[in-house]
Amino acid sequence: MKLLTTAAAAILPACLLTTSALAGKADDTLNIAFTKEVEHIDPYFNTAREGLLLATAIWDELVYRDQETGEYKGVLATSWSWVDDKTLELKLREGVKFHNGEDFDADDVVYTLNYTVDPKNGIKATAKTSWIDHAEKVDQYTVRIHTKGPFPAALEYLANGVIIHPNEYYAAVGPDGVATKPVGTGPYKVESLDPGKHYVLKRFDDYVETAKPKASIGTVDIRTVPDTNTQMAELFSGSVDLVWGVPADQAEKMATLEQFQIINAPTMRIGYLSMDAAGRSSPDTPMKDVRVRQALYHAINRQGIVDALLKGSSQVVDSACSPVQFGCDQDLPTYAYDQEKARALLAEAGYPNGFEMDLYAYRDRPLAEAMIGMLAGVGIRANLNYLQYSALREKRLKGEVAISFQTWGSNSIADVSAIASQFFKMQGEDDARDADLQAILDKGDFSVNDDERKAAYKEALTYIVDKAYWVPLWTYSSNYVMGQDVSFTPTPDELVRFNEISWK
Repeated sequence: MKLLTTAAAAILPACLLTTSALAGKADDTLNIAFTKEVEHIDPYFNTAREGLLLATAIWDELVYRDQETGEYKGVLATSWSWVDDKTLELKLREGVKFHNGEDFDADDVVYTLNYTVDPKNGIKATAKTSWIDHAEKVDQYTVRIHTKGPFPAALEYLANGVIIHPNEYYAAVGPDGVATKPVGTGPYKVESLDPGKHYVLKRFDDYVETAKPKASIGTVDIRTVPDTNTQMAELFSGSVDLVWGVPADQAEKMATLEQFQIINAPTMRIGYLSMDAAGRSSPDTPMKDVRVRQALYHAINRQGIVDALLKGSSQVVDSACSPVQFGCDQDLPTYAYDQEKARALLAEAGYPNGFEMDLYAYRDRPLAEAMIGMLAGVGIRANLNYLQYSALREKRLKGEVAISFQTWGSNSIADVSAIASQFFKMQGEDDARDADLQAILDKGDFSVNDDERKAAYKEALTYIVDKAYWVPLWTYSSNYVMGQDVSFTPTPDELVRFNEISWK
């Protein structure tokens, strides 16, 4: 495996002399490269990680989770209390203004939350607020959120991507207007944008600092650079100050160069194979047979892929969740790497010579190709169908995909409900459509007793393993590569908070 891409290696000698001269500190501009296009800057119409990073900079949530202590602190809300097990009352911060000068108050919160839960508005990030029945204004700076049932993870959800729009502006322009001129209360305001391609953010000097700090760096310039080779070349040339998700082999090589800092940090993201157990893609799909799904589990050397390709702090997972999430029990039955057992299960299911299929993926081509090679060892001839994330998600929503290699970062929500309940509740991208499993997850989602929640989630996660609805693969760590002038500390929620980055 090459330790440095050809494109980056070719320009290395010249760049070693020029990187410091081109770095962004001189003009107080942090230059960042995104790998994926943001389909919509409004986080309620976008489910990609990059969109969440923009949202965190431009807008504010009601509450903030301290990354070190896990404590919830006020941002747009100053305090909160449960009136009863389905009513959360929040006192709002006074004196906050949106970037366009509008005053923030209860009308903005009520409008935003009620907009997101109204099905006719067609938001994409439904999991953010699907637990909310409606929001109610009590007075100018007090709101009540009425939940569909007891929902103990409410604050965790409110702290992660449930941003507040200015009601008058949003009602006038709608999501199409926001796509070209977003307005929030966050530490950065948008100076210019080319949707999906380029975003220039300027520090909002009137930002009201709370638990969420003011921005230190004056300008953040973000460009979409899908090709990893090009990202590396731009790092060497000094036109980019920070990238993440850098492949392990490239990060190892760059760590030997004095002008870069390399940080490998764990994240909440896991990889998994999702299989069409419900037969939505075809009544004849082999994925309907639990023995086939178990065979795929046995066929893949997960630890081998972690050791050879992922490296860093990545590790094999045995549950359909991240180990850092509340309720994620990893002490479950599992399926060891055993290709002989896989072949026996396939023969028992009526496929002694295997079968041909499409394996869909949207990222990490080398990992997908490694799994395809392992599947070939048990007679499964998999063709890689590599799509953009939005295109693959659309096909999955339509039930057109028999098996796909997916990753999920849970929208940075440290609770099992943000992953298991997202994908196994009889809707959306649920490939199992198992009402019994939904009922078990409901017990975990809606109980107000932590021990009862943990027990229900363990039961649900064990059920998923027994049925082999997913093949949980591994956790992801991320390699962050940045110039020596950049001061940044990664967090497990995989959120690069631009307002918390500074110059050394």
